[in-house]
Amino acid sequence: MFTLLKKEGKARRGVMETVHGTIQTPVFMNVGTCAAIRGGISTDDLREIGCQVELSNTYHLHIRPGDKLIHDLGGIHKFFNWDRPVLTDSGGFQVFSLAKLRRIKEEGVYFQSHIDGKRIFMGPEESMQIQSNIASTIAMAFDECIENPAEYKYVKASCARTTRWLHRCKAEMARLNSLDTTINKNQLLFGINQGSTYKDLRIEHMKEIAELDLDGYAIGGLAVGESAEEMYETIEAVEPYMPVDKPRYLMGVGTPVNIVEAVYRGVDFFDCVMPSRNARHGNVFTWKGKMTILNEQYFADDRPIDPDCGCPACRSYSRAYIRHLFKAKEVLGMRLAVIHNLYFYNELMEKIREALDEGRYEEFYNHYRVVLGQRAPE
Repeated sequence: MFTLLKKEGKARRGVMETVHGTIQTPVFMNVGTCAAIRGGISTDDLREIGCQVELSNTYHLHIRPGDKLIHDLGGIHKFFNWDRPVLTDSGGFQVFSLAKLRRIKEEGVYFQSHIDGKRIFMGPEESMQIQSNIASTIAMAFDECIENPAEYKYVKASCARTTRWLHRCKAEMARLNSLDTTINKNQLLFGINQGSTYKDLRIEHMKEIAELDLDGYAIGGLAVGESAEEMYETIEAVEPYMPVDKPRYLMGVGTPVNIVEAVYRGVDFFDCVMPSRNARHGNVFTWKGKMTILNEQYFADDRPIDPDCGCPACRSYSRAYIRHLFKAKEVLGMRLAVIHNLYFYNELMEKIREALDEGRYEEFYNHYRVVLGQRAPE
């Protein structure tokens, strides 16, 4: 399923075979929370800009249109016309960040929908059932997402609960994959490491969940307020205890610099809403640094967003035109900026893989960890 092709330091180059196609790693998963990328991006667009994996969210799809409808229509791949891998988040983060009046119990979480206030229960079994109905390629285990910072005693108890829930997720997925009515009987399960920024809890929890021999392992609960250095230190603490022969996923991260840094520390999978969210506000990434296309200096600039970019937006439109679209509140401006940013992220991962293939990631890392975090020159 996952083959580690080579390493350079801790950075890893791999390939993952799934029932919905091959994933070259390191990889960035484009986030389509409700089975769509915000900004008017279609699955045809995703294919054109090099997306390998689309990520959708269990909580949001359960709320609407409903996972049973998606199942009845043949699963998420048929539902939104996508022929490549899909990863579904468990819904845990959204339950804890969006839901009203939530109550955590050993059996799961009772909460109210942020849409209409409807009372809902979700536990490990329910999350697996929803994800099985959606028929994603990779399902994430249901975990408790805690606030950061949090007290040590609570984090320790939370990690233990997440482990108990993980055992239930694994058992339920095995049951579901054996049913005749299941669309994707080869659905994979990734477990999630928690522990806030307490290194001893992170290591202890990683050791425990590694024993379950899952299809992959994620580091969760980061990029939620801690400093970048704390995040990197947490990755460094956990990485030696993550199975070498399984993919590693850093959830919800991040900026181009975060990705370059995390690959350097041994991470394979990434996702983040940042490229599309930033783009919708006119903030774009280039190979010389960050840009705000709304700035006055681009009023009459006939160059593409990035002269070194081959995305559809840069092939056909100028900075001046895209800036005009934003100022005129034309949705095309937002769409073009989102296409550019997602193309940039997918190309970033391609360049990272090429550097690893050629044994020059150290050089790539030392250059782009500086360049990608700065403002692009005027």
